[in-house]
This record gives sequence, C-alpha cells and structure tokens, in this order.
Amino acid sequence: MTDLTNEEIRRYSRHLILPEVGLAGQKKIRSTSVLCIGAGGLGSPIAMYLAAAGIGKLGIVDFDTVDHSNLQRQILHADADVGVSKADSAKATINALNPNVEVVLHKTRISSDNALDIIRPYDIVVDGTDNFPTRYLTNDACVLLKKPNVYGSIFRFEGQASVFAPHLGGPCYRCLYPEPPPPGMVPSCAEGGVLGVLPGIIGCIQATEILKLALGKGTSLIGRLLLFNALDMKFRELKLRRDPKCPVCGDHPTVKELIDYEMFCGVVPEPVVAGSNPDEVTVQQMKAALDDPKLGIKVVDVRDPDEHEIAHVEGVPQIPLGSLPQRFTELDPNTQIYLHCKSGKRSMKALEFLRQQGFKYVKSVKGGISAWSDEIDHGVPKY
Repeated sequence: MTDLTNEEIRRYSRHLILPEVGLAGQKKIRSTSVLCIGAGGLGSPIAMYLAAAGIGKLGIVDFDTVDHSNLQRQILHADADVGVSKADSAKATINALNPNVEVVLHKTRISSDNALDIIRPYDIVVDGTDNFPTRYLTNDACVLLKKPNVYGSIFRFEGQASVFAPHLGGPCYRCLYPEPPPPGMVPSCAEGGVLGVLPGIIGCIQATEILKLALGKGTSLIGRLLLFNALDMKFRELKLRRDPKCPVCGDHPTVKELIDYEMFCGVVPEPVVAGSNPDEVTVQQMKAALDDPKLGIKVVDVRDPDEHEIAHVEGVPQIPLGSLPQRFTELDPNTQIYLHCKSGKRSMKALEFLRQQGFKYVKSVKGGISAWSDEIDHGVPKY
C-alpha cells in the first residue's frame, strides 16, 4: 500500500491525528471501494462525505435526471444541473470536492440482469434507493456476493438505518421485512413528502457506518436498526437477529439467484400507450368534462388539503382519499366520475374503493394534476 502524498496528508490531517485512524487507517479508507445505489436524497450526503473522507473508489448507480423538486434535499445537484443526468452531476460535484476519488458511473437501472456484475467489484454497497423492488434486489445480490449492505430509508420526518451482512453474523433486509407491503400501501416521498434535512441525517449515518467498516473500528449497526424521528429529535434502537428460515440468508436458503423483483413486490408495469388502461382517462378528457357541463361528468380531486392549497384546478371539488370512506355518499353512483390526484396513483386507489361500493362509472385521470400542468395549463404549479 503506497504512502500518502503530502497533499493527502494535508487534506486528511484531521483523520491522521485520530488514534483510531492514523496513516494506516487513512490508507484503508483510500483502498476501499463503495457502490452507492442512487444519487438522490440519501446518495447525496453519502457520496459527498465519503469523497471528502478519501474513499478510493466510488461507484454511482443512477439513470435519472435532475428535477427542480430534487433540489430541496439532493445536495449533489445545483439549479444549473436541472435536466442533466444525476450520475454526471454527481461526478462533477464529487470531483470538485476531491479529485483524488475515482468515480465510476453506472448510468443504468440496476436489475436482476446486471446487479451481480455491477456490485461484484466493490467492497461495500450502500442502499440509497426509494423503492421496494430495488431494496430487495440490492439485499439479495449483496447476500449472494457476501457484501455488506449499508441500508437507509426516509419518509416525511422519520428515517431508519442498519447494516445488513449475514456473512459477518448479522441479518439481511428480508429478515426484517420478509414480504414487501402491498403495492401503494406505503406512499413514496413524492406522494407523502420528506423534510429536506432528513436524508442528510440518515445519509451521514450510513456514511459513518461505511467508514467504520473500512477501518474495522467501532461497533457497527449490524444486528441493530436505528430509528430516528426528526419532529421529536429522538433516536430508538431495535435489536435484529438473523432469521434461520430466511429464504436468502437462512439455514436452508431457497433464493439462490436473483428473481423478478417487480413481480415479487406486486408492481404492475405501466401501459406503454398513454390512456390504454380502460380505467383511465387523459387530462384532455378531464378538460372536456369541465368545459361542457352538459356531458354530466363530475371531476373530483382526491389529494390532501395541503396539496390543494399548492395547486388546484378551479371548479373541481375535493374529497381527500383518506376521507373517502366517510364521504363517498356525497357522490352519485349513477354519474360518470373522473378522479384526479397528483400523478394518478391515489386516484386509482380511490377508483378501486368506489368500485367496491358499487360505483360503475368511475375513471382515474392519468398523470393527475402534474399532467394537467404539463399539457393543459402551465400556470398550475408542479410540486
């Protein structure tokens, strides 16, 4: 292992004077490679602090582009990066922070077909994803390859973190969550919101765990789940144990290769052609219904009141999805009803509920108010 250069000694001097790090420890950090899956809310602080700490090789997996709505929390990216590949934006930020770090970009969606090849060259994997199929995929690939999986997740004001590493004596993600929740049961950050600083807190915890693993120092979160509530400013800890019946890391594993994780999580692919779902209508059809009352079509907004205050379509009444079980009697089951939300997911849930109550003439507006802003009225804010 080569010695640190004079420039590296100056850069990492506050590490070098720590007895737990020193020259030998900094060399360990420099020789460690980390794969960061996601360059968003969690990936931003993870990547930036690992780069600042002198991690030797940092892989970034992300196929998305920077959007204005990312900038409230995804500090890897700036206003000028909107529309740019997140991976490219991340590399530019990391190289500006520390040009000594080797940044490897994987500008692709990680899948069962490529996950093992992408993960294999790295020492540690950190999960900065925001969806269940990728979390289960990351977990299973890390178990099969015997790689530590540094986990974190965030939602609204709460976050959690752990290190899943069955090969080091701990459990895996499936030991904690054997089955994914039903599709749509857990809202995404885009639907439920997230406090902008929260991923910074959880991401920094993940970065700390990675550096401890690289150094071989301290007590890691292996076998522990750290829970954080920002509103109460409280941390709690749960003890985790490996499940001997776990299908991936248990005593008699049944999952020995990567599976179809979209199917496992019950995620139904969206139709290729917009509006091809018979339960959906377009925002153009919604506009026609609003423009011509003689059509007899009622349009209902099922978003929450706070969202309605941000952006709404004039003349459209509101019945929040959460209030629908108490208020559906306000609607006429013999009238054609168009339901809209932000993107079309909650309106489909509302449609399913109303169908169960005997409503036959219900449609969901594809794309919701976001599509309305894009295609009908640019003056309606997107959020």
